[in-house]
Amino acid sequence: MNTLNPASATVPVETTKPKPKRLASLRAAVNRELDVAAPLVAPFAARWDAEADRRMKLRTPEHLRALMKAQAAHTSARSTAATAKSQRTAARAASGNPLSAARRAAATADKAARSTRQSAKADLKAAKRSYPDTLTSVAVRAHAAHLVPAGVASWALSTPADWATWPASLSIAAVAANMGALWLGRRSVTVELDDELTAEERRLASRLDPSHWVQHADERGLSGTVPAPVEITSGGLVSHVRLDARWTPPAFKAKHAEIRALLGARTDLRIEIKSGSHGDRATITLRTRSAADGIDLKGWRPGDCWAIDTITGELLSVPLGKRMLVAGTSGAGKSYSARPLLAEASEHADHRLIIFDRKYIEARNWEHRARTAVELDEMREVCNELEAEGETRLKNLPRGKDVIDISPERPRITVFVDEGGELLSDAKTKYEDEDGKKADYQDVIERLRTIARKYRAAEIILVWATQKPTLSGDGHGLDSQIAGQMTVKLGLAVASQTDAQTVFGRSDWAAHDLPMPGYALLFDQDKGPNQRRDPIKLRFMDAQQVIDLPARPIWTRETATAGVPAAQPAERPALRLVKEEAAVAAPAEPISNRNRVLAAVAAGARTNRDVTDRTGLNKGTVSKLVKALTESGDLVKHPDHGLTLGGAQEVSA
Repeated sequence: MNTLNPASATVPVETTKPKPKRLASLRAAVNRELDVAAPLVAPFAARWDAEADRRMKLRTPEHLRALMKAQAAHTSARSTAATAKSQRTAARAASGNPLSAARRAAATADKAARSTRQSAKADLKAAKRSYPDTLTSVAVRAHAAHLVPAGVASWALSTPADWATWPASLSIAAVAANMGALWLGRRSVTVELDDELTAEERRLASRLDPSHWVQHADERGLSGTVPAPVEITSGGLVSHVRLDARWTPPAFKAKHAEIRALLGARTDLRIEIKSGSHGDRATITLRTRSAADGIDLKGWRPGDCWAIDTITGELLSVPLGKRMLVAGTSGAGKSYSARPLLAEASEHADHRLIIFDRKYIEARNWEHRARTAVELDEMREVCNELEAEGETRLKNLPRGKDVIDISPERPRITVFVDEGGELLSDAKTKYEDEDGKKADYQDVIERLRTIARKYRAAEIILVWATQKPTLSGDGHGLDSQIAGQMTVKLGLAVASQTDAQTVFGRSDWAAHDLPMPGYALLFDQDKGPNQRRDPIKLRFMDAQQVIDLPARPIWTRETATAGVPAAQPAERPALRLVKEEAAVAAPAEPISNRNRVLAAVAAGARTNRDVTDRTGLNKGTVSKLVKALTESGDLVKHPDHGLTLGGAQEVSA
C-alpha cells in the first residue's frame, strides 16, 4: 500500500487572474462613476482653464517689455525716495530751524520722491496685471506657502514615526484634491448614444455634453449651470441640469432663448424647461421624438383610437358624453381632427349627431349620418325640438339618477356647432317677421346656452368649435356662458398666448406653441388640475372618407323612438308624391322643410298661417320658404285663391 509522505508532497498553487469580462465590467463601472462626478467639478476646471488661458494671452513680448520698464522705473523711484529721505533726515539734524532753506528744500525733494515712488508702484502693478504670472506658478506658490509651514509644524509637533499627521497631511490632501478636480473636470464624459439617433439629436446631445456646455455657458449668461449627459426617451432628449447658488429653476427657465441659442436648436423645436428633482436642479427636454411616430392615424373605423399621447404613447378614446370646446386657428387641422369625433358620435345605435354649420361645407359631408342645419331658421327649429326633448327626458328621469340611461329609443344626442364665431355673428342679423317687426336670431344662442347648462343629464351634449377663441370684440368666437359649461377643452395650435389662456383658463398651457396640423392639448375638468400637459396627436379624416361612411339614422323629435315612427298630428297629414294621379308612399327619410311646405300647399293650405299650422314650422321659416318657392315658380300666389302649386307640379319629394 502506497503512502504519501506529507513532507515531500507538493500542493499545486492555482494562480487566478481576473477574467477579461470582469475587468471590462469593472472598468465600465468606474467610468460610469467618473462620468457622474465629472459634471460636478467641470465648472471649477472650466474657470481654471479660462483664467489660465487669459493669463497666457496677456503674456506677450510687448507687455513683458512694459513690465521690465515699470520694474526699472520703480527700482529707480525707490532709490531716489530713499536718498531724499536720508537727505531730509540729515537736514533736520543740521538745523533746528524748520523754516531754514536747507530743511525746506530737503522736505520738498522728499515729498516729490515719495510721489514718484507711489506713481511708479501703481505703474508696476498695472504692468503686472498686463503681464501676469502663469496660473500654475501662482498655485504652486500658494500651496507652498501652506505646505512648508504645515510641514514644519508637523515636524515640531510629532515624532519622526508620525510626521504624516496633520497639518502637513491636510495640506497634501488639499494639493491632491485640486489636482484631482482639475483632471476630473477636464475629463471627456463618455456618452453612449443610440445608433438610431438622428443627425439633429446627435448634434444636440453633443452640445448638452458638460464639457461643451461649460466651455460656452458664460458667453450666453449661463455660467454656473452644468447639464448631465442626455437620456434618450420616446419623447426626445432629456438632460438634468445642476444649478449653483446663483440660480433657481424659474430663473433658469427664463433663459429659454439663451439655452436655445447655446444648443443651436431650430426655432420650431419644442424645448421644455421645468424644475428638477431637487431645488438646485432643472430639467431640459427637447421634443425631438414623438410616441406617435410610425402610427397611422389617417381614417377611422369603429374601435379606432381618437388620439395618441406623443410622450407616453397612451391611446385616447373620444370623450363622448362630455361638453367640449374645440379651438384651433386656421390650418391647425380642426375640421380634419373633429371628424373622427363626429363619426364616433353618430356610429352607435344609441347615438345621434346634429351639426350646425354656418359655412355649409362640413354639414354637406355628414347629411347621411347627421341632422344638419345651415340656415338660422333651421337651427331655431332644431333648438326648439332639442329643448322639448330635453324637458321630456328630465321630467322622466328616475329618482336617484343623475343622468338618463341612453338607448336606441333615447339616444345620446351630440350637437356639434362648427365655427361658433360665425353663428354668434350671424345671430345678430336683423330681419322683418311676418308682422313686419324687427327681429334677430339671438334666441338661437340663448337656446344653445340652455342646452349647455341644463341638458347634460338628458344626454344632449354640446360641442362648440371655433377658430377665434376670444370672448369679446368683433371677432369673438366664444360665448362666455357656453364656454363656462365646457368640461373638456381641446386646444389645437391657436394664434396667441391670449387665445390659449382663454381656452384653458390658465397661462401654462401653451397651445400657441404647438406644431400644426393635428397636434393638441387636452384638458378634462373631471381629471383635476394636476393632469399631464403632453401634446396629443389626433386622428384625422378627409372629406371623402366621411362621405364613404355608411348612413346612420337621423334624429328628429318626431322620430325620437328609433325604429318606431312617431304618429303624425291630425293637422299635419303624411306627405305623398303625386305623379300621374297615383299616390306613392312618402320616403322613410326625414323630409326637408321645402318639401313640407309644398306638401302642405298640395294638401290645401292657402296662406302662410295654414302652412305653419300644417307643418309645425315657425312663421319666419315659412315666410322665407314661401318667398323662395314663389320666386322659383314652384308656388304661385293668387290674390283670390292664395297659394297653389306652380306649373304642372303637384309636389316634389
